[in-house]
Amino acid sequence: MYNSNPPTNTDLPSTRKLIKSTILAAAVAGVLLVTVVMPAEYGIDPTGVGKITGLKKMGEIKTSLAKDAALELEKQQETSQAEVEETVAEQVQELVPELVVTSSVQTHEKTITLIPDAWTEIKLEMEKDASVNYTWFTDAGRANYDTHGDSKSLDISYHGYEKGSKQRDEGVLTAKFSGNHGWYWRNRTDETITITLKTTGTYQNIFIMK
Repeated sequence: MYNSNPPTNTDLPSTRKLIKSTILAAAVAGVLLVTVVMPAEYGIDPTGVGKITGLKKMGEIKTSLAKDAALELEKQQETSQAEVEETVAEQVQELVPELVVTSSVQTHEKTITLIPDAWTEIKLEMEKDASVNYTWFTDAGRANYDTHGDSKSLDISYHGYEKGSKQRDEGVLTAKFSGNHGWYWRNRTDETITITLKTTGTYQNIFIMK
């Protein structure tokens, strides 16, 4: 068996040599940092060596690319946020008409034919103080009419606005209370007549009683 002799104190580096080696290594690392790493990675060239070797240009390109990438990411985030807000706004807009339909301005045209002595009634479901512009007319002869309102919830069976006999009438009907408001017609002539009613205003529903 071969046995090696342990190193003597003279073979081991002294503390002073170790310190010098450490300082030298740190100095070399510092030089590399200033002349290679900083110019190549960040475009910072305090010594001017990076410009000569082309490392500074490389660092400037890297920095520029990094800035462009950051700006592009920011734009994408802003675009995504804008798309989300637009989508939410569209969804809200789609819902709003459904929520306010009962208080929106509506327009209808109804036509009814009455044989002699027949009658009909068209009512609008309206809130108190709501108003409707109306026009009605017959194609031949007069029709007896009664403009009135009623409300089951308020226990009002009849509230008269106007009655008479005309071939045409127009004006504004303003609801005195929440309920049904409209027109009753009866054909007292010997001929069949057609009545046309046009309405524009704030009401929930329009319906023909007969």
